[in-house]
Amino acid sequence: MRIRLVVTAVVSGAVALSALAVPVAAQAAERVPAKLRPSDSLGNTKFSNAVVNGGKDIVLGTSGTKSVVVTYTATDQNGIALTEAFLWQGTDSSTTEGITGGLGTDDDPDCTETATQGTYHCKAVFNIHPATDMKDNGVAGTWKLFLGAWDLYANASYNDDVTTASIKKAATLTADATPEPVKKGKTITVTGKLARANWSTGKYAGYVSQPVKLQFRKKGSSTYTTLKTIKTNSTGVLKTTTKATVDGYYRYSFAGTSTTAPATAPGDFVDVR
Repeated sequence: MRIRLVVTAVVSGAVALSALAVPVAAQAAERVPAKLRPSDSLGNTKFSNAVVNGGKDIVLGTSGTKSVVVTYTATDQNGIALTEAFLWQGTDSSTTEGITGGLGTDDDPDCTETATQGTYHCKAVFNIHPATDMKDNGVAGTWKLFLGAWDLYANASYNDDVTTASIKKAATLTADATPEPVKKGKTITVTGKLARANWSTGKYAGYVSQPVKLQFRKKGSSTYTTLKTIKTNSTGVLKTTTKATVDGYYRYSFAGTSTTAPATAPGDFVDVR
């Protein structure tokens, strides 16, 4: 993946895209192939209908590759030769200090002109590798979509906040109910652990002081009922007790946070005799 800060210093659209462009000014007055990059200057391309990852959170573990599709519409009466897409995080794209993370695409987005002249449907694919891309390149939370474009006459445009996306850490959750089997009316203990991806270490670590629901589903039913809510301890461990009355499944369920995805443990069956 091309890991690039959206800009070195985005003072204007021209400066923003000059960090990305390879000049081909000789083609400024002609229709240019999509893979050529015109010289940058201010332009009038408008971006709309942007959707990141189908509108869903981007959830990243500690390894592997997550392919994230971004679709958008680009409109310019002068036509469009090329667009660029970036995901960035921070407070101010005009300074390097204001950018805490940036993600680029391996290839330039594909844009196809629609039946309406000057209107293009575009698709960009971000192949995110959490083990390398996220370790020192941003944190979980809200990221912004930066889109830039060059029209067919080499004019450049950009918008550094077309839409937002939420990048979250993956979470894991377990549940174990004991003893099993158990006599009716006796106490059972349900233990478990909530952990989430740590991009700095490349491992999962206990998620501390988080509210987690203990839920129960009676045998033969498809619905879980919440029995109580407890918090994880200093290492992410969960432990609580409840009375066993009928056969059924016990599980823990975590609703997630702004930085961490939801997680639900598989139900653990308890036979009541």
